[in-house]
Amino acid sequence: MNSWHLELAARSIRSGGVLAYPTEAVWGLGCDPHNDAAIRRILELKGRPAHKGLVLVASSLQQLDELLLPLNDDDLAQVMSTWPGPVTWVLPCRREVSPLLRGQHQSLAVRITDHPLVRALCDEVGPVVSTSANPAGREPARTAMRVRQYFTDQLDCILPGALGGRAQPSEIRTLSGQRLR
Repeated sequence: MNSWHLELAARSIRSGGVLAYPTEAVWGLGCDPHNDAAIRRILELKGRPAHKGLVLVASSLQQLDELLLPLNDDDLAQVMSTWPGPVTWVLPCRREVSPLLRGQHQSLAVRITDHPLVRALCDEVGPVVSTSANPAGREPARTAMRVRQYFTDQLDCILPGALGGRAQPSEIRTLSGQRLR
């Protein structure tokens, strides 16, 4: 992992930029989840409606404390049994969480990643928006070259690195046991 590239990516996020980065299975687009202008840029780049909401990745559950409501012991055990890893959970969130993140829901999709580069990025800047790097209706990018083809010069940073080796994007689950993807 190149620390210089990681620092550039962190600086990009801190300054309100949008970046592309490798995740467990596909390339993702990310930004600071507290920056509504950057979130709007991602939605616009993807052609994604805001009512759907977005996923956040983090390197620890503590990074999500200010966004999520506390879980009971059973729910927490269920969630933590899959983290860090490729499972995204839809969890109850605080009212003040931006509707650009949660969409039309009272919940937020979150994942504690096991991808070393994404973990290092989150260690630097906290949680990061994580949505697949592709325009709506197109296949998610699996290479940096595809990211460039989709978004040419519209991104502030592309963090070089390898995908995590998974064939499918993260599974999305609810606490009630429903699998959304």
